[in-house]
Amino acid sequence: MIPARLRDLGAALAAALLVLVAVLVGRHIQNAHHTLFVHWPPLFAEWDPHVGPGTPAAVAVAAAVVAYGPLATVRLRWRPLLATALGTALAWTWSLALVDGWQRGVAGRLTTRNEYLRVIDRFHDIPAALRGFDDHILSGSPAPWPAHIAGHPPAATLTFVLLDRIGLAGGGWAGAWCITVGATACVAVLVTVRLLADEDLARRAAPFVVLAPAAVWVGASADGYFAAVAAWAVTLLALAATGHRPRAAAFGSGLLFGLTCYLSYGLALFALIGAGALVAAGDLLRPGGQGRPGGQVRPVGQVRSGGGARYRPWLGALPFLLVGLAVVPLVFTLAGFDWWEAYHLLIKRYYEGVGGTRPYGYWVWANLACTVLVVGLASAAGLNRAGTALVRRHRLRPGPDRAAAAEARLAVLALTAVLALLLADLSGMSKAETERIWLPFALWILPSCALLPHPRAWLTAQAVLALLLNHLLLTGW
Repeated sequence: MIPARLRDLGAALAAALLVLVAVLVGRHIQNAHHTLFVHWPPLFAEWDPHVGPGTPAAVAVAAAVVAYGPLATVRLRWRPLLATALGTALAWTWSLALVDGWQRGVAGRLTTRNEYLRVIDRFHDIPAALRGFDDHILSGSPAPWPAHIAGHPPAATLTFVLLDRIGLAGGGWAGAWCITVGATACVAVLVTVRLLADEDLARRAAPFVVLAPAAVWVGASADGYFAAVAAWAVTLLALAATGHRPRAAAFGSGLLFGLTCYLSYGLALFALIGAGALVAAGDLLRPGGQGRPGGQVRPVGQVRSGGGARYRPWLGALPFLLVGLAVVPLVFTLAGFDWWEAYHLLIKRYYEGVGGTRPYGYWVWANLACTVLVVGLASAAGLNRAGTALVRRHRLRPGPDRAAAAEARLAVLALTAVLALLLADLSGMSKAETERIWLPFALWILPSCALLPHPRAWLTAQAVLALLLNHLLLTGW
């Protein structure tokens, strides 16, 4: 049998090879046929070695997390650890964004011709803009929306319209919003892992979630903001499923998931990650499922079956989840926006534009190379461990091994995120720019790194990758 550490290295090397092949094949296709519409395939980026005002801070944050992160996760109490993780994630994301300078890295990101701030003045009458939103999706329609506005439901654009209305106008505030809100996703992920796996795994995952290469694209793209909203929807679902104020948490989860679907069409696939959370919670709550170390779960409902108790946490909370889920779709539908019609119009526009030219045969696997660059080589090794954890749990079940059960629940979360990502990939509606578009899915792959031994070595690889990407390439969208 191959030792586990060699399998980890093999997974990381396979991921690195995938990236190398995607670069070489992509450059050949682009140079020969010009059909990829990216200048540094597989990433939407330009080759531009540079340093900036954020460089010293980025290097310092990376060095601090590698040197002290694993120790801090052991010594800090849980709430101070979460606060430290959030502060570090903010410092890491902000410093990486500022490597490109304030204007190019933050303030100018959401003001380019395809971005949300270019249409703020067209939403002076919000109800009218929503009623007529679908009329401007197709490229041949009167005054068609720029690409990102047409490519998303209107809640994405409305976010920046409302920021403008409360006095936070301009690209600087929009960029700051995306970076700051996006960084909170790390807290949501860690809380969920603690609820559904155990606290030890959440602590071990913390440095990897904080120091993710994904931060290169969280700062400052709207998809970082979308990722945070989706992540908190899963966290609230986990709270409800494990009996922590279940009705309020279920309603909040439904509300945020509804909003998520009106921020990005593709994030409807987040229902799979939610399902993964419920599967993990079901294992946690079943008789003999070990429970959560450090606390008692409080199931919402319990149904007796024969001589034992069979847990059904959703008996009381499900109606609240459904009511919350209905709120955002109901508001937008009553305002005149038709989600399904808009999505079908978007598909038509997508294939009329570069989406219809970009070769599916390249992007269907090169998108996965983009994901490797977002989650890092450590995550490839972590997913290898996650698969092993699920197999081991299946063989041991219903054994008493608490650690194996916790690792299997963490694996369920990570692997359902991979499944959602693969479905998005196979749809053909994500060809290029997935390093940004798939951020919400990628963040849930990162906790698998908690299963790795020798965290400092893997953290170093993560930090070096992020710093090289941000200093050698000028990323864009």
